[in-house]
Amino acid sequence: MSSTSENVDDRLSMLPEDILSRILSLMPTKYAVGTSVLSKRWRYTWTSVTNLDFDYTRRSPNMITLKFVDGNEEKFTKFVDRVLKFCKTSHLKSFRLHISSSGVSQSSILNWIDNAVRLNVRELDVCVIQSELPLSLFTCKTLTDLRLEPSDCDLKRWEFPSTIYLPCLKTLDIFLCDNPLAIQGCCPVLESLSLNVSCYVEQDFILNIPTLKRLNLLCISIYDDDNRKIILRLPKLEYLFVDGELCSLFEMEDVSSLVEASISCSACSFDFMWADILNKLRGVQKLTIANFRFTSPLPIFPNMKQLELNGTWESGQITQFLESCPELKILCIDSVDVAERVFKKQKPEESKLIPACMLTNLTSIKISKCWGDTCDIEFLEYMLGNAQVLKSVTIFALENLLIEDDPWFCAQVLKFPRASPHCEIHFRSWKLPQSQESEYSDISEYSDKSEYSDSDEAEAL
Repeated sequence: MSSTSENVDDRLSMLPEDILSRILSLMPTKYAVGTSVLSKRWRYTWTSVTNLDFDYTRRSPNMITLKFVDGNEEKFTKFVDRVLKFCKTSHLKSFRLHISSSGVSQSSILNWIDNAVRLNVRELDVCVIQSELPLSLFTCKTLTDLRLEPSDCDLKRWEFPSTIYLPCLKTLDIFLCDNPLAIQGCCPVLESLSLNVSCYVEQDFILNIPTLKRLNLLCISIYDDDNRKIILRLPKLEYLFVDGELCSLFEMEDVSSLVEASISCSACSFDFMWADILNKLRGVQKLTIANFRFTSPLPIFPNMKQLELNGTWESGQITQFLESCPELKILCIDSVDVAERVFKKQKPEESKLIPACMLTNLTSIKISKCWGDTCDIEFLEYMLGNAQVLKSVTIFALENLLIEDDPWFCAQVLKFPRASPHCEIHFRSWKLPQSQESEYSDISEYSDKSEYSDSDEAEAL
């Protein structure tokens, strides 16, 4: 070993034991255990780690978990057994167990989770090919965060016992559970909950958790039926996310504390269901919405400050939302599409037709995917020409629109008249999605105060 390496080793070795254990706790467990070969000083240092992370999964190129058997299951099992045997901590901060191999026995998995409970685990994240869990998990007195997710390659439903009491649990994420309502009344301090709702169950889905602040619902249905309701009795709810299929009416007895909502439903057969849930969300300050198929008039959102429209939106839908949000300050749009109604610059005598938010409140606009089409041009011209207090417009334009040799798109947008004298326009590049690459790039960033200005017109083992 060189003198430099020896000096580094000596410096690390002189650190207090608790500092070393914190450092090793930040590593995947297999690497933390691997430090035992460095020297005698390091041989058992890893046994004091407070985070354990065991991952025995394989994924396809599109990140789908694959079910497999590779012959190394016995080695993996012995490794986990050894780590838990020598682990000296009496209070485990986190325990993560992700397995997609069918060759790891169910008894071993049950034993590992039970051991984590015995070590007073606080955060538990389990994703395995099975539905059974040790009974000790459901009466763990130290657990604050619990995530139960069946492996993508299996999708069995979790089985919950009749006796559940988790006195310290604040965050619970359950995916595919036979009876998710079994947790009601069993988690007295629960604040965040993610679970699936099966709309094909005959009775109403009633959720009554007085302490809950965040709720994420994944709605699942096998047929259309408007007879059942999702009833939320959550007086402290601040954030609501609804995903999946909008297949039931919502009944919210008290939503006065609700600040933010996100609706991303892939299917909805009835227009009145959209009308129902949007009416329940009228008081929110921030709304994110995707896969919108609503054709009826929108309700007024008197408190809305930020609106995010994910996916492709027609111009008529955008203006409908602007008209329904008089206090809107921030507008974020994925993509603008062609529609029957096109944007146009309003004449002074037609100013009463301009949405109220554009006259007094709208200060920021972001377009995430700008293709440079006619609909994009018309939208930008309309917003710049009518939004009177606008301060910032950020456009993620397709990369070929920002080529320095032919900056026609930037030049055209920068020529548009602006109703707000303080408005700045920023251009950033957007790439078409490619495998293993980020959709956004910060290689090209332009603003009307830099390269393109008004005067030039032009990111296991």
